[in-house]
Amino acid sequence: MNRWMAAIVTTAFCAGAIPAADVVVDLDGLKSKAPAAWKEQKSTSSMRKAQFKIDRAEGDSEDAEVIVFYFGKGQGGGVEENLKRWKGQFKAPAGDQAKTEKFKVGDVQVTYLDIQGVFLSKNPPFDPNAKTIEKPNFRALNAVFASANGPYFIRLAGPDKTVSAQKKAFDDWLKNFK
Repeated sequence: MNRWMAAIVTTAFCAGAIPAADVVVDLDGLKSKAPAAWKEQKSTSSMRKAQFKIDRAEGDSEDAEVIVFYFGKGQGGGVEENLKRWKGQFKAPAGDQAKTEKFKVGDVQVTYLDIQGVFLSKNPPFDPNAKTIEKPNFRALNAVFASANGPYFIRLAGPDKTVSAQKKAFDDWLKNFK
């Protein structure tokens, strides 16, 4: 019986089905506990410091994800460059309706972008030959976490209902890094 339980737990964890209730994300010594509804996933890239899946809200077409990107100290481009790129991932006029704010988490400056509309999905994202798929009713909450060894790029993206349902949890998680 114990072997079966271990196999079930191992399979569920590998599939990314374990809730993230006790997962603490560390960004340069500042830590914040992930919301319980998020499911930690194994990172699919060395540039992904953390990765979570959020189950889709009823009526949405797919799950959402939270990703913390880290490219190395001083890497990944500047704040304005990333804001422009993120806005460009949505069909106009969404980029013009994006909401940007700045706040501090401890001593760290955070620039936050909330954008929604028709998402222009490409995989791989930087391949000029990749086919663009338009995904209506999408939303992305993006943050540049400009710590001393950063920046870290944090993103919650997915269908609007799912992201909207997780916005408060995402904002609280982001502002609770201590």
